[in-house]
Amino acid sequence: SSNMNTYLFAYDLMQFCGHSWILTNMIIRFMSFGEDSLADTFYSIGLVMRLCQLLSTLEILHILIGIDKSRLLPRFLQITERIIVLFVVINSQEEVQGKYVVCVLFFLWNLLDVVRYTYNMLARMGIYYLPLTWLNFSLCILLYPLSVLAKAFAICVSLPYFESFGTYSIKLPFPFAFSIYFPYVLKMYLLVLFIGMCFTIQNIFSERKAHLGTGNIEKKTS
Repeated sequence: SSNMNTYLFAYDLMQFCGHSWILTNMIIRFMSFGEDSLADTFYSIGLVMRLCQLLSTLEILHILIGIDKSRLLPRFLQITERIIVLFVVINSQEEVQGKYVVCVLFFLWNLLDVVRYTYNMLARMGIYYLPLTWLNFSLCILLYPLSVLAKAFAICVSLPYFESFGTYSIKLPFPFAFSIYFPYVLKMYLLVLFIGMCFTIQNIFSERKAHLGTGNIEKKTS
């Protein structure tokens, strides 16, 4: 148990450092270059962003083997949403990488994760600060739906490029006569994205109630 707690703390620390670097880099670049910095956000921080998101897939494993008590489905939805949008949509279409929506999306993701991993690190040591606890379970109520809207917008922006270049579209030769038109897949995924958002928000409210109930706060701050 002690070893697992140390491992989880190290994991949260690594993610905190990665997302803090990205968020700080974005803020400094914007303050230095203004709107000009938005267009090349992906080129300046995309590698670290991809590494952090790939690393986050370990959180599904943590839940499956029982060292993390979070609910599996909400976390799975949040991680797969990011993986699909980042790697399938943005990374595969260079024309999308320079859009402002990528900067907005990265800012929302990293702001949420800096708060979340800070809370997790302190929780591993049994430290609970009421303002941080409130921020962790309240900020996502506002920012998570905004991030879903940004994901949906990024998908919509990418559709003309997937249609033009035929990326990921597959047409099998005779006798199969079977084809997959990837823009249709993305349009169907938009529906899944918003259904998943409703489920995830419901879970966020449940977690907020569980952690910010009067009894729990008094217990953690005593």
